[in-house]
Amino acid sequence: VLVTGGAGYVGTVLVSRLLAEGHRVKVLDLYLFGDNVLNSVKDHPGLSQIRGDIRDEEVLRSVVSGCDAVIHLAAISNDPSFELNPTLSRSINYDAMGPLVNISKEMGVNRFIFASTSSVYGVSDVENVTETHPLLPITDYNKYKGLSEPILLNEQSSDFTAIVVRPATVCGYSPRQRLDLAVNILTSQAIHSGQITVFGGGQMRPNIHIRDVVDLYTMLLEVRAELVGGRIYNAGYQNLTISQIALMVKEVIESETSSGSGI
Repeated sequence: VLVTGGAGYVGTVLVSRLLAEGHRVKVLDLYLFGDNVLNSVKDHPGLSQIRGDIRDEEVLRSVVSGCDAVIHLAAISNDPSFELNPTLSRSINYDAMGPLVNISKEMGVNRFIFASTSSVYGVSDVENVTETHPLLPITDYNKYKGLSEPILLNEQSSDFTAIVVRPATVCGYSPRQRLDLAVNILTSQAIHSGQITVFGGGQMRPNIHIRDVVDLYTMLLEVRAELVGGRIYNAGYQNLTISQIALMVKEVIESETSSGSGI
């Protein structure tokens, strides 16, 4: 299994899980957030780590060779980061998608799982947004995630299973931790400052725990192709307001810490 972005927030947890389940894993990543995020498995005989750019087609051909499946996580993965350099971000999140899919198919990969995002739906008043809901992206990050989906799905065939996952906002611990995600940043505030600051509070945030989304990617490697090929799947657990999340974090941190002081 090739995991692009395997040294990222979700990738580091996914790689460890895949190795534990007996898969051989290649990681392709720029390692912008450090070389040590996969230290716990770095000596595993089933792991190969390749420092490289998904926009480099020569690198792709070398790395994809011998892989049965690709889980494509690599991306500039939030709105503020994308907006720092829109041209660079588009080249990574969108322009690289076609070559990666084509090279994977050409070199015999039989299953390709793409991590899109639930934010492709934009803002909606619908209580339960299903996969058939129109895409109404409000940022370039959302837009190019949505535009990348058909690049993959158009290549679906009997010997190339194409799957798109639209995860909700991921939360939970990773060796490559992110603190720009709602649950994580509120938890960090509660632990380190003893208080939580909420702006507004009525904003809805769909969430999924990192272990749950890793379970999903792992499962999608095994499900029969005819059941999942060419399909799009939302992946989420709870759709809560920021105020509700803050209160849940408050209760958990107060119960799990011994300080006895309120948040």
